[in-house]
Amino acid sequence: MKRRLVVNADDLGLTVGVNDGIFEAHDLGILTSASLFANAPATADAIRRAEARPSLGVGAHLTLVDGSPVLPSRQVPTLIADDGRFRRSWKPFIVACLQGRVSLVEVKEELTAQIEQLQRAGIALTHLDTHKHVHAYPPVFGVVAALAVRFGIAAVRVPYERWSRALLSAGEPGERRTARYQAFLNAAMWPWAQRNYRTAASLALRTPRLIGRIHTGVLSTPALRAMLRATTDGVTELMVHPGHVDDALRHTSTRLLRSREQELDLLCSMETRALMVGERIDLIRHDLSHTVRRSLRHVS
Repeated sequence: MKRRLVVNADDLGLTVGVNDGIFEAHDLGILTSASLFANAPATADAIRRAEARPSLGVGAHLTLVDGSPVLPSRQVPTLIADDGRFRRSWKPFIVACLQGRVSLVEVKEELTAQIEQLQRAGIALTHLDTHKHVHAYPPVFGVVAALAVRFGIAAVRVPYERWSRALLSAGEPGERRTARYQAFLNAAMWPWAQRNYRTAASLALRTPRLIGRIHTGVLSTPALRAMLRATTDGVTELMVHPGHVDDALRHTSTRLLRSREQELDLLCSMETRALMVGERIDLIRHDLSHTVRRSLRHVS
């Protein structure tokens, strides 16, 4: 087996500036895949521009928090807050799930509508994941996995990153502190992740190993180098959030602003491209097709 890497950008469709950065990271860098919102402010822009980039794999960034439903609010009352939008973050959503206040039937109906909306727009979905990783909660993961089977989508993200202490020593002191905190939150998800891996395996779904979650917002060259050198044979997904910061992004609730520009630079740098060649890692999409291997040869 070979080491194969899907470099996937979350948040496609969030703003035009984020779209600009994601497409730039694909055109000029190592990005091979992106996860697209079905109902975000710049979704239409993203769909139009993705059509001109058949080499970019596009999956659904399914949304149950921090956004608006595709279905009318009255059809999904347990998923929305008083303003008719989803809950603002993953924490109140998960709490409501644990308290039995979220209908899994409504979850299924809303996520079905999101997938169908993207497919009607002509997107051949390569994978499923969720905004803010809310499908880490096993009952919601079960819904997402069942929808993947129903719609013939072979890959689903399990939002858990296996890590080592060496990985947490990479980067500047502030970056390391953030990574350690995020590693703690990630570790707490292990019991749920075990259940989700079993669910996916029972349905013959692919669940690539995930890297990049612990360094969300603090991804640096040393951290990326440590991650890539630690990858093993098989398929790994590197989760990234590149983008250009525009006024629309500043008015969202995201904490990822300056880091998006930094990640874009990192994904497009010659040093990163040379690292990929030196590590002999093949860049692929979630549907396992090769996309940018040819463009890396000139740096070897």
